[in-house]
Amino acid sequence: MLQIFGKKQKSMVGLDISSTTVKLLELSRTGDRYRVESYSVEALPANSVVEKNIVGVEEVGDSIRRVVDRAKTKQKQVAIAVSGSAVITKTIEMSASLKDHEIEDQISIEADQYIPYPLDEVAIDFEVIGPSEENPEMNRVLLAACRRENVEIRQEVLGAAGMEAKVVDVEAYAMERAFSLVADQIEDEAEVVAIVDIGASMTTLSVLMDGKIVYTREQLFGGKQLTEEIQRRYGLSYEEAGLGKKQGGLPDEYETEVLEPFKEAVVQQVSRSLQFFYSSSQYNSVEYIVLAGGTASIDGLSELVQIQLNTPTLVANPFGEMSLSPKINAINLANDAPSLMIACGLALRSFG
Repeated sequence: MLQIFGKKQKSMVGLDISSTTVKLLELSRTGDRYRVESYSVEALPANSVVEKNIVGVEEVGDSIRRVVDRAKTKQKQVAIAVSGSAVITKTIEMSASLKDHEIEDQISIEADQYIPYPLDEVAIDFEVIGPSEENPEMNRVLLAACRRENVEIRQEVLGAAGMEAKVVDVEAYAMERAFSLVADQIEDEAEVVAIVDIGASMTTLSVLMDGKIVYTREQLFGGKQLTEEIQRRYGLSYEEAGLGKKQGGLPDEYETEVLEPFKEAVVQQVSRSLQFFYSSSQYNSVEYIVLAGGTASIDGLSELVQIQLNTPTLVANPFGEMSLSPKINAINLANDAPSLMIACGLALRSFG
C-alpha cells in the first residue's frame, strides 16, 4: 500500500517539488524542540513541472541532485507529496474489531466502490480516525487513493538523484502538519483558519477547523504573473525579471505601477477563494488568514489583506520556535519560511 499516512519513520528529509522550485528541509528533534539541520531551494528549468505534474524527469532529477548537494544533507530517505487534486479521499465506516491487515484486505476487495479508476492504476492507503459518532462498534477510516503514475514519477526523479521515496504524502496533509507549528502565533486560538498558499502559478486555499483541514481548493494564480508583468513592462528576460522582483533594482515607478496593482490582485484572489468556500459550506467567515508560499513574503501584502478583508492576517513561519544548525543562514531561512510550509510538513513525518 502507498505510505500516505505511515508509521513512524527513521529520519527523512522533506522535499517539495513545486512548479518552479525544489525545496529540501531536514529537521531533528530533542524532547519537544525542533532544530533545522539543513535546507536548500533550487530553481527548476522552465516547464519541467506544469501545474504540479512532472514533465521533465531528467531536469527535475538534476535539480534534486543540486538541492541535495547544496543542503549538504547525508540523508537518502525522503518524504515527498502529491497535490490534493491528484488524490481522492473518502471517509468510510468499518468494524472496530478489524485489525490493520484485515482493514487492508477489506479495502482491497471494496475499493472499486469508492475509486473511479481501475484498481491496478492506483496506490491506496488508509488511516483509522476513530470511533463512529453514530455507532461506537464502527470506526471511521480515511481512505486515500492516488493514480500510481503520480507516485512512480516522483520515485523515478528521486532515484535519478540517488534518493529514495520513503513516504508519499498529500500536500494538504503536509500543510496541516506544518500549521501545527504556526498555530501558537495566532491570537485568541481561532477555530476556523484559512491558509492561502500562493505559489508561482497556483494558489491553494486550505481551511482548517480546530487544526484539521475541512476544505481545500486550487486556483490558477500566482507570483509568476508579477514576474511576467515586470518582464513585459521593462523588456527583461524572465530570469532578469525574477531577480529584479527578489533583489530590487527596478525603476522607481515599479512600486506604484506594477507591485501595488499585483498586491490588489492578490487580495481579490484571496477574497474570491474565500467566497467559494463560504458558498459551499456552513461558514460565512474565517477568524484568521495565514499567507504561505513565496508571494506571501511581499512587503505589506499581509497588512493589505488584513485591512481590506477585515480579518487578522499573518505570514507563515513554521520555524519561529526552532533552533538552527550553525550552517543555516537565519536571514535566508526567514525569507524563505512562507514557501517552506509543505517541505516542513513533510520533514515532520520523521517524527510519526
